[in-house]
Amino acid sequence: MKLTCAGTKKSPAYYVQKSVRIGNKTTTKTVERLGSIEEIKARCGDMDPIEWAKEYTKKLTLAEKQSKQGILLKYSASMLIDKNVRRSCNVGYLFLQDIYYSLGTHKICDSISDKYKFDYDLNGILSMLVYSRIIAPGSKLSSLESAQNFLEQPKCNLHQIYRALEVIAKENDFFQAELYKNSQSAIERKKEVLYYDCTNYYFEIEQEDDFRKYGVSKEHRPNPIVQMGLFMDADGIPLSFSVFDGN
Repeated sequence: MKLTCAGTKKSPAYYVQKSVRIGNKTTTKTVERLGSIEEIKARCGDMDPIEWAKEYTKKLTLAEKQSKQGILLKYSASMLIDKNVRRSCNVGYLFLQDIYYSLGTHKICDSISDKYKFDYDLNGILSMLVYSRIIAPGSKLSSLESAQNFLEQPKCNLHQIYRALEVIAKENDFFQAELYKNSQSAIERKKEVLYYDCTNYYFEIEQEDDFRKYGVSKEHRPNPIVQMGLFMDADGIPLSFSVFDGN
C-alpha cells in the first residue's frame, strides 16, 4: 500500500491506495480516504500529519500481509475422536429452503396451526420431510434420521410426524390452492398447455376398504391400490394432484 495525494495545492486530500490485478490489467484501488490535513490532524494528535499518515499506511500494509499468512493445522492419526461430538453438517438443503419459503409454505402451515391448536411445529415437520425426500428419499423414519445431519436439526418425534401428515391430508385442497396462488409471484406459470397423467400405488394388504380397492395395477399385483392424477403446466411444474379410489 502507498500514501497518495490528490486535489489542489491549496486543499490536498490524502488516500491509502494499493495496486490490484483484474485479469491481465493492473489498476489502483483506494483502501481508505484519510482526508485533508485538518482531518488528519484530528486523528494524529501532536504528530506531524504526513508522518502519521505514512506510519498508518505501513500498519495497514502489515495487517494485510498477516491476514494472508497460512495456518498450519496438525492432525494425529492415533488421536481418538470424542464420541457424540458433531463435526460436520449438511447445508445443501438451504437452497431448497429458499424455494420453500419463497412459496410461502410456512405461512400456510401457520394458518393451519392456528386452526387446530396442536403443540408441534407443523412447518418444521413439513419442511424437514420436503428437504429429506429430495436429498435422500426414504421412509418417515429415515427422513427424520437423515435430517439430524442438517445445520438446523429437527425438533420433533416420529409420532408427531405421523400426526402432522394426517392434518396435511385433511388440508390438502387448502395447501394446493395456496401454493398455486403463491407460486405465481415466484415464477411465471404457463397455463396455455396442461399435461395430465395417472399412476397407482399398491398396499401390502389382502382386503380392500373404502379407499384402497382392487384395480388394474401398473405392477400387475393382486393387492388393493389407490390412483393418483397429476396436472402440470407447460413447463412441467405441478399445478395440482388428486388421490382417489383404486378402482
